[in-house]
Amino acid sequence: MSSLLLMRDIDEPGLADIAVYERRGGYKSLRKALAMTSDAVLAELDASGLRGRGGAGFPAGRKASFLPKGDMDKYLVCNADESEPGTFKDRELMQKSPHMLIEGIVIAAHAAGVNHAFIYIRGEYEEQAKILDLAIAQARANGYIGERILGSGVSLSLVLHRGAGAYICGEETGLLDSLEGKRGNPRLKPPFPAIEGLYGGPTLINNVETLATMPHIIEMGGAKYAKLGVSGSSGTKVVSVSGHVTRPGNYEIDLGIPSREIIYDLAGGPPAGRQVKLWFPGGSSAPVLTAEDLDVPYDFDSLAKAGSMLGSGAIIVVDDSTPVLDVALKLAKFYRHESCGKCTPCREGTNWTVRMLERIDGGEATPMDLDIMASVQDHIIGNCLCVLGDAMAMPIGSMIVKFRDEFEAHLQSRQLAGAI
Repeated sequence: MSSLLLMRDIDEPGLADIAVYERRGGYKSLRKALAMTSDAVLAELDASGLRGRGGAGFPAGRKASFLPKGDMDKYLVCNADESEPGTFKDRELMQKSPHMLIEGIVIAAHAAGVNHAFIYIRGEYEEQAKILDLAIAQARANGYIGERILGSGVSLSLVLHRGAGAYICGEETGLLDSLEGKRGNPRLKPPFPAIEGLYGGPTLINNVETLATMPHIIEMGGAKYAKLGVSGSSGTKVVSVSGHVTRPGNYEIDLGIPSREIIYDLAGGPPAGRQVKLWFPGGSSAPVLTAEDLDVPYDFDSLAKAGSMLGSGAIIVVDDSTPVLDVALKLAKFYRHESCGKCTPCREGTNWTVRMLERIDGGEATPMDLDIMASVQDHIIGNCLCVLGDAMAMPIGSMIVKFRDEFEAHLQSRQLAGAI
């Protein structure tokens, strides 16, 4: 049985209103945190073992500790861009429980000594932006945001900023450029945002789910939270399941449960008569796994050991009715379109990959082209300013390895059809 934290009250009618949220215990964790020193709050976050829920999986407490001490302006940016295909968990959290996110932001800001916070929300999330706007106004009117919050020595401004619909702005430094009014391009690192981020100041960047988890950690204590899940992957995770399943949706699970349990028991498995062919464990940028990997525990380390990654926590299921070439081509076209064009391996590599997949589909390629395409993926990985190029190369490369026979059979059938 999963431990419901973020989704415990998610369907409570009117939860987006501050009165209902407070009635359900909302902002009690903030009051508790404000009575603690920033170092004590940071210690609880660190003890929890919480790893970032946006994709990288970096320990959240340690990340917050990287910001330098001092009286300079420091910034917290909530990454609510959520543009990874298959991911829709943050959308539900913001839409149904916006105050949980706001409470988490203020707690994180206190822990890191931040005085200015921003929520960068993707442009397509128009309804969620309106809900957050109202929630921020309510939080400000009730003293949870602003000068000397609840009579403490903590002050925080909070601004909602809407993006314009670019996948690249989900990358943290591209997001910072966009927030500053520039074109959303990734920055060269170092310097890292913790030292030189938004407006040149120390900046903490966290995902919506990461921040929304923090009130629960303060409520129960970091050590108790760390007992949820498994070693190295503590706590619960909201997983977005989509594709060929009968009950797609968001499910909160204890990290470490078998992946099969998520896909079959919670999401209902593929339609009757169909079998799982491949699945993305962590959004479209994760290397694909097959039906043989369904019993892999769903946690950061187990999925990495299996050759993939937990990523954003979005499982996309593809059943045996879909040709692997269709999946690969759709994915490659998406990343080609979303590439900012700044790096040659990404700009040229995504385009080359689309063209080569189209050659296979048209029966114009040879088996050697599969080797060339695999080599292109290898040359992209690790050679770009950000991970957008890798986000295409990793799943495409994994499909070539795991489904090479199908690619070759598709090519031969196209060539035979053209010869008749």
